[in-house]
Amino acid sequence: MTPTARRELGTALAGCALAGALALTAGGQTWSTVTVTRRPPLPPVTEALTGSALAPLVPAAGLLLLAAAVAVLAVRGAGRAVVGALVVLSGAALGWSGLRVLTGAADPGTAAPGERRTAELAAAWPALCLVAAVVALAAGGLVLARGRRWPGMGGRYERTPAAAAPAPARARTEEERALDAWRALDRGDDPTDDGEPADDPAPGPPDRRR
Repeated sequence: MTPTARRELGTALAGCALAGALALTAGGQTWSTVTVTRRPPLPPVTEALTGSALAPLVPAAGLLLLAAAVAVLAVRGAGRAVVGALVVLSGAALGWSGLRVLTGAADPGTAAPGERRTAELAAAWPALCLVAAVVALAAGGLVLARGRRWPGMGGRYERTPAAAAPAPARARTEEERALDAWRALDRGDDPTDDGEPADDPAPGPPDRRR
């Protein structure tokens, strides 16, 4: 893997993981506090609404982004392009969810006759959701644009054609040929019968006691 590809892959993985963590963090916080004022002598009622209650797509997109951080490394080719598209869609869902709450969906309920509902919005958490959306869109776009050039998780263990081909046999030296001839003579064989005499597994210099 080239240094450029390594940096791009690391950036995409970090972006998916960061966006997922931000989305899950924001989704678990209280985004809106709704107060319902009722007719006397009934006391007012207060309800805290979390991000997952106001925007159910936020935690779902966060989990998908965390899974995508692993999938980007595990798959390659067309599969990686699909993962990149899912990351982009997750970022779009996060952006839409955050903007929807910031622009007036802090209280999804309706007031009953004689009641009045007021909502106090904690804008920091929907804004954090927008930050996660931007990070996810950038990471997904990087995967779509450059992901096909990155190796997969098992790429370093794959055998290349050069590695799979058997190594060529080493040419025998004149000294080895002469040593094989002496061994054949010691065994009582004629070294000229075959083009290449068989090797004797016994090591050591030839025994010239005749």
